Amino acid sequence: MDRPATLESRLGYRFRNAALLYQALTHRSYGSPHNERLEFLGDGVLDCVIAEALYRRFPSLSEGKLTRLRADLVREETLGALARGLDLGDHLRLGEGEVASAGGRRPSILADAMEAVFGAVLLDGGYDAARVAVLNVYAGALAELDPARTTKDPKTRLQEYLQAGRRSLPEYRVTATRGAAHLQTFEVECIVADLGLRATGSGTSRQRAEQQAAEALLRELEQ
Repeated sequence: MDRPATLESRLGYRFRNAALLYQALTHRSYGSPHNERLEFLGDGVLDCVIAEALYRRFPSLSEGKLTRLRADLVREETLGALARGLDLGDHLRLGEGEVASAGGRRPSILADAMEAVFGAVLLDGGYDAARVAVLNVYAGALAELDPARTTKDPKTRLQEYLQAGRRSLPEYRVTATRGAAHLQTFEVECIVADLGLRATGSGTSRQRAEQQAAEALLRELEQ
């Protein structure tokens, strides 16, 4: 696999250990070592860097509003869009099934890989390097951010959609928990009983998994 120099340039970071970058770009369908552990690491550093950036950029905003802004910036759709802007999908290593189903354009795969790349930078160059990479990728999104027009998170949007139609509220159930206590991945099912609909999501925290499940169920409703 050719070294993705263009990607490194856009990140503003050149890997000393290129194997870490290749691992970050490897989906589990391709083989091992894949990017799921790096995704976990990148998820944590991303939350921290974005939280600090928002704290400094908006000194008068309350904790609640900062939390909503961060949730909007780190959600799957935003990460997927940023990854597409980096042409990250062109560099992914996917199994044959994912290649055939255009997995390189799927928001969930792109978002996970984007987080994994941040995790790889952290391991290779330390926190300061990871912080710079995150801020480089998010430069446009942060510059255009308007706290007055924050997008509501998927769980809130789903609840409001159902309430408007006088439907029962969604129920969230943890269906699986994998990994050691400090490296857990949660799988959550979102159920709207009176519509007979359910969708699943996964993430490195229960909250993230619930948001992903709510997003998936919203897509079903919109279709």
